[in-house]
Amino acid sequence: MNAPPEARAEDRPARLTVGVVGAGRVGPALAASLQLAGHRPVAASGVSDASRRRAAALLPDVPLMAPAEVLAHAELVLLTVPDDALPGLVQGLAETGAVRPGQLLVHTSGRYGVQVLDPARRAGALPLALHPAMTFTGTPVDVQRLAGCSFGVTAPDELRLAAEALVIEMGGEPEWIAEDNRPLYHAALALGANHLVTLVAQSMDLLRTAGVAAPDRMLGPLLGAALDNALRSGDAALTGPVARGDAGTVAAHVTELRKHAPGTVAGYLAMARATADRALAHGLLKPELAEDLLGVLAERPTTSQGDDR
Repeated sequence: MNAPPEARAEDRPARLTVGVVGAGRVGPALAASLQLAGHRPVAASGVSDASRRRAAALLPDVPLMAPAEVLAHAELVLLTVPDDALPGLVQGLAETGAVRPGQLLVHTSGRYGVQVLDPARRAGALPLALHPAMTFTGTPVDVQRLAGCSFGVTAPDELRLAAEALVIEMGGEPEWIAEDNRPLYHAALALGANHLVTLVAQSMDLLRTAGVAAPDRMLGPLLGAALDNALRSGDAALTGPVARGDAGTVAAHVTELRKHAPGTVAGYLAMARATADRALAHGLLKPELAEDLLGVLAERPTTSQGDDR
């Protein structure tokens, strides 16, 4: 069997010098991934000790410098700063003349599309929004996790091919998100991933309180199966006392939570109400059992001491 022909140089995207503004958990990992694809990281900016350590681990020998200097050295610049800092950063870089015509300026915010880059675009930059739908640790394992990771991509029509090529080179899968849908897209990811971490951490705390020596070992198979079932079947995967309409069990849960972890009660009630609504809508919770259950869930969380409202 003949080996597939090697890609011709002219068929591959041009190799670019890469800069990172904001050496948090995301930027160094993406730059390291682009380096594996043949691009060349040449500069990064980072202020905190943690940022400097991440840059040193993932981008060894890449010098740290001020953001404007990063732009002066790189053809492709990754803006990987917190969402709230992004508009001001872009405005400042554009106003100080740091942006060069023809420079690819890529931000990784889930919230924003390319309009946030308009000040740089007016200065001649080529704007892209490439948001990896992945949680990052700031360690080399992040580069491996990018394989098969979906990226929420927003780009001008003339830059769609460039955006797609960069994502594929990082091992990712481009998913096109309309400019107006970016906040909703990001809210969906935060609801699923960020809140999941909180729920799992609370569950582990409660299991430790209940005397379980290895809550992570107990939860691992259960949560893995629940996640797999949910991704495969959606609401049909709902199980447990809320979906069954076991009002007495849910009431016992609330009593124990009030006793041992009162800070979790509001979240438990809110998620149980949302679960009940979905179970009712999809015919999993029998209407005749829902009334008692919803009565339990209608309880107001007890107020903290000193709050007499």
